[in-house]
Amino acid sequence: MGGQSRRKMLQAGVLTAIVISGLASVACAGDPPNIVLILADDVGYGDLGCYGNRQVATPHIDRLATEGRRFTDAHSAAAVCTPSRYALLTGEYPFRQNLWGPAGSTTPLLVDPARTTLAQLLKSRGYATACIGKWHLGFGLRAQGGKSGPDWNGELVPGPLELGFDHYFGLPIVNSIPPYVWVENRRVVALDPNDPIVPGGVQYAQRFPEKGLGKIGGGRAAHAAYRDRQAGATLVNKSKDWIRAHRDRPFFLYLATTHIHHPFTPADRFVGSTPIGRYGDFLAELDWMVGEVLDELDAVGLRDNTLVIFTSDNGGMLNQGGQDAWQAGHRMNGDLLGFKFDAWEGGHRIPLIARWPGRIVAGSSSNQLVCLIDMLPTCAALTGAPLPPGAGPDGVDILPALIGDPPTPVRQELVISPYSAKHLAIRSGRWIYIGGQGGGGFTQKKPGDHALGGPAALAFAGEPNSDVADGKLRPDAPPAQLYDLEADPRQASNVIHTYSEVAAQLRNRLNELQAAAP
Repeated sequence: MGGQSRRKMLQAGVLTAIVISGLASVACAGDPPNIVLILADDVGYGDLGCYGNRQVATPHIDRLATEGRRFTDAHSAAAVCTPSRYALLTGEYPFRQNLWGPAGSTTPLLVDPARTTLAQLLKSRGYATACIGKWHLGFGLRAQGGKSGPDWNGELVPGPLELGFDHYFGLPIVNSIPPYVWVENRRVVALDPNDPIVPGGVQYAQRFPEKGLGKIGGGRAAHAAYRDRQAGATLVNKSKDWIRAHRDRPFFLYLATTHIHHPFTPADRFVGSTPIGRYGDFLAELDWMVGEVLDELDAVGLRDNTLVIFTSDNGGMLNQGGQDAWQAGHRMNGDLLGFKFDAWEGGHRIPLIARWPGRIVAGSSSNQLVCLIDMLPTCAALTGAPLPPGAGPDGVDILPALIGDPPTPVRQELVISPYSAKHLAIRSGRWIYIGGQGGGGFTQKKPGDHALGGPAALAFAGEPNSDVADGKLRPDAPPAQLYDLEADPRQASNVIHTYSEVAAQLRNRLNELQAAAP
């Protein structure tokens, strides 16, 4: 049981047909499915076996592709974690809220609780909703002239529960920025009120003290409750428990892993399990985590009535472990140019795999242009939920591309935010226009730096680009970039001079969209 009988609270026959370019295509008669959205961290386009990785086995994620659909032109709305997650939950371009970089330990909640989120939408249709894992969207109020941001020793309000999640358990920021604690719903787990968390104190498990990523001390019991090498198993067990507890009603599980963000701290049994070092070992544990969730769905009889989506918040990063993996022959972003934070394809083209037995054709692939920002309107179409005015303003319904084979593009254009605001990019069909020189990501210049980026990263990686020579921008490099992704998917040649009219059209369109931002 747990399949057909458990959705009487939802309207039967919500999704009976969709129309694709005037052609009726029968979709899913009956109740909408459970939804499990697994958002990995910094997993690049080339990190998985089903996307060409031959050095690290990812059999469980590859199983999803064998049993579902693999997208080859999927993107995050940003090449950076926090703005990418904002877009996923809200369906709004992060540049409209001036979001470019990652949230820190003093960042207030970045999503307005009055805005319709993916969780709120599904909750309105009777779904139980949970977020388990990395949050990285801030906590607390944005006060006017007073104290704002998270109160680590009190209630972390507003937070995930104010955005539509019934339950939250996870890492509040990221596994490289303190505090290194678990948060459950609105409070830090195992916090002793006699030993509060304090800024500027002795650091516990500080990963990169030389990089000045912040000092937070105190809270010894709370910090002790979090163990890096047990994080994967903890998130898996919490997810499995939640699935089992909600098997008899429709649910939405947003599992946001800490894998494979640096520092790379897999469980002991995965250490040394791959030939490319700590990067690969953490990737192997991520694959195990996905397998555990899939096995749990099988065990409770929910496989056939659950839409599982696996994807990543941005492209792979050329950090310290990533550089080791690269030198061992691994290409985290495949043949794409650039890395996390960049406006180049390696920064934001991501794996996206969807499985829904009997609805999505097994072993299929799609070259449709899609984006994580599309999840909100797509789930609205999937569940028959009306979108309130202004909700998900920049997303499109990609359900036809998930369950069918539409003859025309479901998305005509896409705006992508890199780390640098001046490098805001726009994709239109085969073209991508980037508003500045270089990738617009990190600019560290020496191998071994926390995140090697910019032209120096291309020199390290041996990736060719017509604007770059010997790890530096050419003196005659144009002030902006245009690439034909059909003719030049590796973005080796900036053709902005050759196709100046195309560049002007895209620049004007980008300016128009920016002018319309609040």
